Amino acid sequence: MNVVLVILDSLRKDHVGVYGNDRVETPNLDALAGESFRFTRAYPESLPTICARRAIHTGLRTFPFRNRVELPGETFQPAGWQPIPEDQVTLSETLVNAGYNTVLYSDTQPMFHPSMNFQRGFRVFDWIRGQERDRYRPKTLAPEDLVEQNTVPGNDEGMISKVQQYLANTRTRKGEEDYFAPSLFARGMEFLERSDEGQPFFLVLDSFDPHEPWDPPEEYASMYSDGYEGRDPIVPNYGGSEWIEDAELERMRALYAGEVTMVDRWFGRFMDKMKETGRADDTILVVLADHGVALGEHGYTGKPFNALWPELTDIPFMIRHPEGLGAGQTSDYFASTHDVAPTILGLLGLLPQERMDGQYLSTLMEGGELPPRDHFTLGYADHVWARDERYLMFSRNDRSEPHLYDLQNDPGASRNLADSDPDRVARMFDDYVLADAGGSLDG
Repeated sequence: MNVVLVILDSLRKDHVGVYGNDRVETPNLDALAGESFRFTRAYPESLPTICARRAIHTGLRTFPFRNRVELPGETFQPAGWQPIPEDQVTLSETLVNAGYNTVLYSDTQPMFHPSMNFQRGFRVFDWIRGQERDRYRPKTLAPEDLVEQNTVPGNDEGMISKVQQYLANTRTRKGEEDYFAPSLFARGMEFLERSDEGQPFFLVLDSFDPHEPWDPPEEYASMYSDGYEGRDPIVPNYGGSEWIEDAELERMRALYAGEVTMVDRWFGRFMDKMKETGRADDTILVVLADHGVALGEHGYTGKPFNALWPELTDIPFMIRHPEGLGAGQTSDYFASTHDVAPTILGLLGLLPQERMDGQYLSTLMEGGELPPRDHFTLGYADHVWARDERYLMFSRNDRSEPHLYDLQNDPGASRNLADSDPDRVARMFDDYVLADAGGSLDG
C-alpha cells in the first residue's frame, strides 16, 4: 500500500464540522471522517510547529526538551525548536529503505532550514516559497497602502513586519490557484497523476495554511463576515486580546474561518483526484493538525505560551484505510503526533528501525487494545500541560501561574479551580508532568 500524510498547520478541531462545528464549512474533511477512524481526543506531543513535526516524523517525544543548542539565524527558538537529531531515524528513512518512493511537498517555511533535518529520507523534498517571514522577495516590494489595509492599529511591529514580508512575497498572485494551499494540493494532484501501481510511495503534503497570515479570497471571508468595511487583521498578536477592537476581532475570526474553508475545498479536490486515479483503493491516508490558535477566547490571540486552552491544544486526527478498516468509528484514546510514525508502519506491516515512543494506533483500528493512557502531557516553551479523564491543568515549568479545569462540568475550561484545589494541581504536576519528564524539567 501507499501512504499519504496530510498535515494542516493551526487547524482547530472545533472548526471542523464533524467535530461539532455547525458554522464553518468543511464538507470534505467531514466526508473523510465517514471513511476514517477518527480520534476525538488528539493532542500535539508538544508545540509549536517544529516540535510537533519532529514527533510526527520520528515517532519520538521532544518533551521535556533536553540538550538545547542555539541555532544561528533562527529568530524564534522556544524550547524544543531544534533539528531532528542525527541519531534519530525518521519515518521517511525507514520507508525509503523498504523500497518506497518518498516525497515531501510543503510551504511550511521553518522546516526548510537545512539544519532542521526534515529532508532526510525523502527522494523529493520541494518547498513552495513565500509563506509568512520567508525572505523570498525584498520586503520593500510591499505597497504601504496594502500593508495598512492588512493590519490594524493594535498590531505590534513584529507582526506588521510579517505582513510586509508576506505581501511582498505574494504580490504577483493572480487567482485562487496561486494561493498556498491550492498550490500545495495541486502539486499533490500532479503527483497522483504520475503515480502508477509499481513502486509504492509515501507522499507528505505539509500545508502551512490555515496558519496566519489569513488572507483568503473574499469569496471565503464573506461567508463568515457580514458588511465589514474596516482594515483586515490578517495576523494576530501573540498575547492578550486587548490590542484588537471587537469588530476587527470578528473579522479576524471570519478570515481564519475562510482560510479553513479554502483549505478544505482544495483538500476535497485532492481527494477527488485520489479516487479518479485509483489511489483511494490502495493508499492509507492520515490527516491531522499540529496545533490550533487562539482567536480571542479566554482573552488571548495567536499562540502565546501561557494560553494552553483547547483552542490551542485540541487537534483533528483521522486515518483512512483503503480497505475500510475502522471506517466511521471513533476513539477517545489520547492520541498524539508521535503516534503517527509507528501507526503508519503498523498499517504497512513494517517494523521501525529504532525504538519509537508512540503507540501503534493501528491496533485500535483492528479492534484490539493498547496499553491505557490514563493521562497525557505536553510542553510548550516554558509551560507544561496535563489532562486526564476529568481534569485539565497547565502552568509554568516551576508550577507557578497554575490553571485547573474540571472538563466534566466545564468543557469550555472557563472556571479556573487552581486556587481552590491546589493539591490536585500539585498531583497532576508531579504525577503526570514530572513523571513523564523523567523527574525533571531541566533542559
